[in-house]
Order: sequence, then structure tokens, then C-alpha cells
Amino acid sequence: MQLTKTNYSDFLKDFEDTLKHLFHKQSVVNNLNIERGIPSAVMSEIMSKVPLSVSIPEEYGGRGCVVKECLGVLAAASYQSLPLSLIFGINIALFLEPVAKYADESVKKEIFDRFLKNGNMGGLMITEPDYGSDALNMKTANKQQDGSYQIKGTKHWQGLTGLADYWLIACRKEISESELSRDIDFFICDVSQDKQQVVVEEYYDNLGLYMIPYGLNKLDVEVPTAMKLQPETTGIKMMLDILHRSRMQFPGMGMGFIHRMLDEAIAHCKTRIVGVDNLLALDQVQFQLSRIQTAYTICSAMCARSSEISGITHNLASESLEANSMKAVVTDLMQESAQILVQLSGANGYRVSHIGGRGIIDSRPFQIFEGSNEMLYTQIADMIIRSMKKQKQVQLFDFLKNFKLTSEACMHFKTELSFSINEALSQRKLVDLGKILGRVVSVAYVLELANKGFRKDLVDNCIVSIKQEVSALVASYKSDNQVKVITDFSEESSWLHFA
Repeated sequence: MQLTKTNYSDFLKDFEDTLKHLFHKQSVVNNLNIERGIPSAVMSEIMSKVPLSVSIPEEYGGRGCVVKECLGVLAAASYQSLPLSLIFGINIALFLEPVAKYADESVKKEIFDRFLKNGNMGGLMITEPDYGSDALNMKTANKQQDGSYQIKGTKHWQGLTGLADYWLIACRKEISESELSRDIDFFICDVSQDKQQVVVEEYYDNLGLYMIPYGLNKLDVEVPTAMKLQPETTGIKMMLDILHRSRMQFPGMGMGFIHRMLDEAIAHCKTRIVGVDNLLALDQVQFQLSRIQTAYTICSAMCARSSEISGITHNLASESLEANSMKAVVTDLMQESAQILVQLSGANGYRVSHIGGRGIIDSRPFQIFEGSNEMLYTQIADMIIRSMKKQKQVQLFDFLKNFKLTSEACMHFKTELSFSINEALSQRKLVDLGKILGRVVSVAYVLELANKGFRKDLVDNCIVSIKQEVSALVASYKSDNQVKVITDFSEESSWLHFA
């Protein structure tokens, strides 16, 4: 199918108008907040705009896998519905882009045609019940036979469980009955074909993201040899490239969501009268709104940066510092923005139909999936510490001012960052340090965006806000906190005995 490739601005405007029309019908909004799934008529109308064409190569009828266009679609969707944006994010970053980059040419046309013509969807299976973030020890195995691969195992918490038409399955080659390869293989599974059906053993009662089914999937499938992805070097590096590209697209999902939180918060504060004036007259309200606006500025800068560096022509396997920083920082900002909107909205914010209340629940798992933020912050800190050791450098600011990514940004934090790292750090200290570094990297993106002409007042406010946050994080990092949990705390700790 060859789409008429309209101007991107027109394409995006048409998509945005469709979403606005659908999501501003009160009955649709309420149903999507309290019922699981999404009405087929609603989804059909959304998919009629072929939003996933942005992640399909031009030679197969798509718009060409341009990162800017992908992020624009994600942002447009998340302004109206974060779950809808995640559905698109899963399809784009975790299925279509990997297929475009790594699949055998002989299988691409049929797959892309079905996405363009039939509104098909695809997801990624990595996580297993006993191996969450420990993906390298997954037990799902593949064994080659004549013209095909047999894949057996169990996966869970896959977004679009029971709904996806295609799956990208991560597994390890079976060397013997008791041994699996250390490398990772990826296979495309077409559930419409014989011997490729995925058995859903259980649907999970996920707390939020009601549009998206999650569950427990049993695999005993046989896929043709041509459906195996072909890595440039190793399967592990291919997996890192896929996951890092996905993390660099989180700002797209965060962009529309944060924009919506900011619009809703400002609109409410303008119209809510307290005493003789509206909420905007209160200094604390100004502070809270400035935090959401800081998130808006940072997310904008991340989108601009991602558009430059995360296309499928780039190999992102070694870009964990930027990928982890984008994912962890933007998801923290999403959750904070929703929390602030609810706080400003008073009791109304606690309604299940309120965009802020749902935003708290729907944005929370973003801090957990695709690597929990604590893990990502730890990895950020470890990377910088290893680099410092290689250079025999112990002073953090001195290192960062000579580190290309942070050389300009760290100048805004010279006082805060002028301390030494000369001992092994506990994990809680690594998390603090990773949060600090993630925010310095974010300011680097903001300064890069400012150089392109982005609003100076937003940039200046953002830097002041992040500087205050970094100061607090440095204080936490420097505090002597080695407190451990007391597991038998019940003994001699009932207040009733002392009252």
C-alpha cells in the first residue's frame, strides 16, 4: 500500500483533530477511564488516520521512520490519552522500528502492509515471571529444526497481551537440555498463522493503563527461519539498541502528557477564586506551576535531542547514559506533574474521570517498566564513576566540565557539584548521584534547545528550578544515612503499651 505522503504538519493536525473529537465526547472519556480495553469503533477511527505509518520505511508505503514524526504522534496521543500513546509507543519502538532495522527483507512487505491496510499491532516479549530486569538469564528457549525454530517458554507483563497480531520474542538458543546460549535471539511471531498462536493463561488486573491488556503468556510456537532478526554484531547489542531507542522515545509520550497537565493546571488556577483573587496570586501555586513548566521545557529539549540521535540508522547499544537519563528523568517529571495537578485541583482531582487523577495512576508504571528508575540511575552513576576512574579523576565537577555532553551544563552547578568521589558508594548513594547526573544531562539538552531559539524565559526558569532540585539531591547524597530496616519491628513497638 502506497500512502499519499501528505505534509507532516497536515498529517499531524488531522490526527490531533480526530483525537480531540473522540476524547472530548464525555461518554467516550468516561468509558476509557473506568472500563478495560478501548471500543473497537473508537480504535478503528483512530487507526484510519494510519498513525503508525510514521515508523514504516517509505519503500514499504510508510512515512519513513523519521524520529521527529514518531515523537509528534506520541505527543499528540498522550495529550488526550497516555495509555493510547503507550500503545503507539509499544508498536513503534518495540516492534516496527526493530523490524525495519533487523528483519529479513523477505518478510517486511507483508508485515508493513498489514499495519498500513488492516491496522495490525505488534509488541515485544522480554520479561519473564522469574526474570524481570534480569533479561540475560531468561529461560525462554529456541531450537532450530528444518526450516523453522521451535520456541518454548513463559512471558508476562507484555503490553497488548491477547491483542497484538505480531510479537517480537526474545529468547536464548538451546545448546543442550540444561544449557542455553549467553546471547539473545529475537523472532517475529505472527499469531494468525498455524503453530504460532500465543496462549494467554491469565489477564492481569493492572491498576492503571486500562486500555492496554497485560497478562501471562505461554509460548510453544514454531516460526519460519526467515522470521529471525539479524543483528549487526551480537543479539545482546541488538537488544540494547532496541531498548535504548525505546527509552529515547519516552519523551514523546511524556511531551503531550506534561503539556496537558500544564494546560489543565493553568486553566484551573485562572478560574479558581480563593478570597478575592484566583489561585495564580498564591506564591506556592506559582512554585508548583513552575515545576510543571520546567518539566515541559526539559521534555521539549529531550524530544529535540532524541530526534537528532535515535533514528534507526544509528546504533544506540552503547548510548546508555543518554537513554537512561531521558527515560528516568522524564518519567519522574510525568509523575510529579500529575501529582501537582491533582493537588491544585483539590477534591475534584481525586475523581477517576479527572485527567490528573488518572494521570497519577497511568504515569506511575512508566517509572517501573523498561528498567526501574532506581536501576537506571544506578547505571548512570556507575558509568560516570568508571569513566572518572579511567581518567584518574575524583572531583566530579572537574570531570563533568571536560565531558562533552555536560561541559556547558555543569557550569550552572559548579558550587553544588564541586565534591570528590573517592570511595565505593552504597546503592542508595549511587541512586542519588544518578539523579543528579540525569538532571545535569537534561540541562545540557535544554541549553542545546536554547541555542536553536527556544524561549529564553522558559529556559532561564528551568535552570533555576533544576538548580534547586540538584541542591536538594546533593544534600541527600552527602548525608550519612545507612539506616537498615528492622524486620522484627513489632516487638516492644506497640504505642498502646506506652500511652
